[in-house]
Amino acid sequence: MDEWDDLALFARIAEHGGLSAAGRALGVPKSSLSRRLQLLEERLGVRLVQRTSRKFIITDVGEEVLEHARAMRVAADAVESVARRRVAEPSGMIRLTCSIGMSKHLVAPLLPRFMVRHPKVDVFLHATNRLVDLVEERFDLALRGYGGPLPDTGLVQRLLSPTPWVLMAAPRYLDARGAPATPGELRAHPGLLLGGPSSRAVWRLRSREATEEIPFVPRLRTDDSVTLLGAAVAGLGIAALPEYSCRDERARGELRRVLPEWQVGDHRVTMLLPSRRGELPAVRALADFLAVEVPRIVGRGTPRAGSSANPSRKRARGRAPSDERGERR
Repeated sequence: MDEWDDLALFARIAEHGGLSAAGRALGVPKSSLSRRLQLLEERLGVRLVQRTSRKFIITDVGEEVLEHARAMRVAADAVESVARRRVAEPSGMIRLTCSIGMSKHLVAPLLPRFMVRHPKVDVFLHATNRLVDLVEERFDLALRGYGGPLPDTGLVQRLLSPTPWVLMAAPRYLDARGAPATPGELRAHPGLLLGGPSSRAVWRLRSREATEEIPFVPRLRTDDSVTLLGAAVAGLGIAALPEYSCRDERARGELRRVLPEWQVGDHRVTMLLPSRRGELPAVRALADFLAVEVPRIVGRGTPRAGSSANPSRKRARGRAPSDERGERR
């Protein structure tokens, strides 16, 4: 607003002791400064200075106005200083959300390293299997797992990595029930489903040569991959799991791969951001860090069947969507 600019200009004129000195210091014609000061006085309805050819005297009311004008200038300088610091070095609070499974297997191992690297950054991590509205709930970014391309959502999406999913079961379960030798034999086994009550109970399998769709009867349905993993270890049935999430259990002999030449679906880890415009350095630093480190964790395991996509960015439209095959991984 013009009033704020003119008040700041009044403070500068007073600082230099008159229009002539202020004009020389600011590189502004004296006549322009005089006109701006006159307009400010007219808007306020008071005389701020007594002007003669030899003297520049601030009135009593002018002194009161000047006190506030100087305070405004200090506040404006502080605002600019904060902005400059935030641009120069990542700092401040980042609000991040992801599923409980991703928090355990991806974010928890990585976040401390990032925060040690950036000591002025604070993080609020909201781990939930609920679909979070990033804009409405004021989150800076989200990690999500999806079985297929994302629809338009109005969010910026950044593909981090394709994610191999594999069929897993406890050795004691396979010893008792027998290990399926073909996809068709899966129909004789209870399945453990990541999804909601209305999710289709079907495994979409692919190998290097073929694809199969195998419907099954789920003994357990859950929207939480950590719960699903525990149920598989307990021997309740066969589960499709992100390969990166069950490496420790395989290494300890608690899980065994079923149909190792087949993978489940076409899954990927995606980062979602409300906007790239005005993105703070701290958010950008975390996004770039995750873009490098998440693929390293995901890619350490099972060789991928079929083709794989390269990480990329594109613009989506709307809210972070829910995938019918279960996105909360």
